[in-house]
Amino acid sequence: MRRAVCPGSYDPLHNGHVEIIARAASMYDEVIVAVSTNYAKKYRFDLQTRLQMATQTLSYLRGVTVEPMGEGLLAEFCRSHGANVILKGLRTTQDYHYELPMAHMNRHLTGVETIFLPAESSYTHLSSTLLKEVAALGGDISEFVPKAVLERIRQEKAE
Repeated sequence: MRRAVCPGSYDPLHNGHVEIIARAASMYDEVIVAVSTNYAKKYRFDLQTRLQMATQTLSYLRGVTVEPMGEGLLAEFCRSHGANVILKGLRTTQDYHYELPMAHMNRHLTGVETIFLPAESSYTHLSSTLLKEVAALGGDISEFVPKAVLERIRQEKAE
């Protein structure tokens, strides 16, 4: 079985993420969406909410599961889940320069390979940070996020 891991904080999940995960699902038998928590970051949504939104959004994709990554190394998560590929979407060359050293280290640690997929051009301007800022300032992000995310943002505003 060909198994890949698509890691990320997904805070929040947006359509650029969904597009990369859908493409990964067409290439691999199983894709594990590993939702990470970096304790140095301040999150808009807690881990449980991010897991729920991702699970709800990605449920239509065959072979895709959503799991918390936990506190260890990504390379070890991959090894423990029998995945030999990390799949990452790239928007720009800046993403490449950020991701490449991590790809080398992950391969050094456990032999896991990293595959880079270029983002669809209509999504290259999207980032979770930008979408959180636009939403916080009252902007309409409905065309950039899945329904589950939009509903959650609207629910929080109403509270």
